[in-house]
Amino acid sequence: MSTDRQAEIDAFLSSVGWGAATRTALPGDASTRRYVRLDLNGRKAMLMDQLLSAESPVASAHATPDERRMLGYNALARLAAGDVSRFIAVADYLRRRGLSAPEITAAVPAQGLALIEDLGDDLFADVIGRGSSDVELYRAAADVLAKLHEEPAPERLTSELPFYPYDETAQIAEIDLLTEWFMPLALGRTAREAEVAEHREIWRRALAQTRGNTPVFVHRDYHAENLLWLPGRAGVASVGLIDFQDAVAGSRAQDLMHLVEDARRDVPAETAEATKAHYFRAMAQRGIALDTERFRSEMAIMAAQRNTRIAGIFARLFKRDGKPRYLGYLPRVWGYLNRDLEDPALRDLKAWYDRTIPREKRGTPEGAQS
Repeated sequence: MSTDRQAEIDAFLSSVGWGAATRTALPGDASTRRYVRLDLNGRKAMLMDQLLSAESPVASAHATPDERRMLGYNALARLAAGDVSRFIAVADYLRRRGLSAPEITAAVPAQGLALIEDLGDDLFADVIGRGSSDVELYRAAADVLAKLHEEPAPERLTSELPFYPYDETAQIAEIDLLTEWFMPLALGRTAREAEVAEHREIWRRALAQTRGNTPVFVHRDYHAENLLWLPGRAGVASVGLIDFQDAVAGSRAQDLMHLVEDARRDVPAETAEATKAHYFRAMAQRGIALDTERFRSEMAIMAAQRNTRIAGIFARLFKRDGKPRYLGYLPRVWGYLNRDLEDPALRDLKAWYDRTIPREKRGTPEGAQS
């Protein structure tokens, strides 16, 4: 961290009465943010430090569709000029609905700094790892989704911040990550132009099957390492929500499949099915009866799109960013994707994968050092 950045942080914390707090940095991941836990005489809070600079190419909030496609991963949701305004606005949206997003105590959005509520350490992944029932936690997470999905996504978060649609531009940009990053790593060659073009066209046809439904709030990274267990709070507030600043308007199936096809941990098949069934019931209780057969195909399409994106992202994190640990997740991601492709709605896409990426190449690429 630069001396200038540290001075900005010191000045910010002093201005909000937390200058004397003990600071403990949390481990980083693939994020553009870092978090520092603060303790001031027993009072807890969290400093959020947005690392994305205003000079980043994602800073233009008026990017054209072609420019957004070239921006790739998070092309729509990261057009926030490197500040924390979007995080604050999404947190406010969630809290107004009785959900446990962190309360924002103070912020200087232009500097990318915010003082936020500390929701603790009990991530779903850790609580389950200590022996708690995953079924109970996943049902609670499904209830949160049903709460969010009982109303359409907002068109805007604030008068200045639109709520971006998770549209074909963004989705095709994301599946391009597979041909751009995973295929060269796995096959030892770059993807041919004809392969890339066919991949896109088949995906366009598959995604067209999900159009027509009213878009809802989509977290985009709704999984066990972004959800906290807060059993002292009642109902949907028992699930703490973090890392939601990239939220977009999209399919009801997206976050549900993020939850049960978790790239970082195995979700037992019975837990996944129980979670989906609980979600169907929760939606019905809210007066929204889903066509389960059609919705299951939509879940397969949305899951396959996400897993295609993740395979590309994890290959990029290894090759470009020097983070080999993500290679270890690829066999699980491909296991999900192979299963997703068995849905009849993805028949053409399965044929493309079978022709282009042999089964034995779907996983940790040979020769890649982990």
